Amino acid sequence: MTSRRQFIQIVPLASAAALLAAAGSAQAAMVEETDAQAKALGYVADAARADKGKYKQFAAGQHCGSCALYQGGNAPAGKCALFPGKDVANKGWCSAYAKKA
Repeated sequence: MTSRRQFIQIVPLASAAALLAAAGSAQAAMVEETDAQAKALGYVADAARADKGKYKQFAAGQHCGSCALYQGGNAPAGKCALFPGKDVANKGWCSAYAKKA
């Protein structure tokens, strides 16, 4: 039988393990270049592959990580307001690029 003291020691560890497991499974899926929204915006996971002929506004140095819509900081992938529930690549690009102020 588990004593009260053992129970009190186990509960925080079990809670922490549950939170870590939930956090690990809560990662958003990456936006696929074939998604309808991604196609409409010309999204590519690597800005070097942006269609410079089709998107004349593209300029060297632009990428999701330097866009005002990117919410991932310096992480390799992060949220974007244009793709709810999915992550975009930091080094990606789309035609909705807006330089951070």
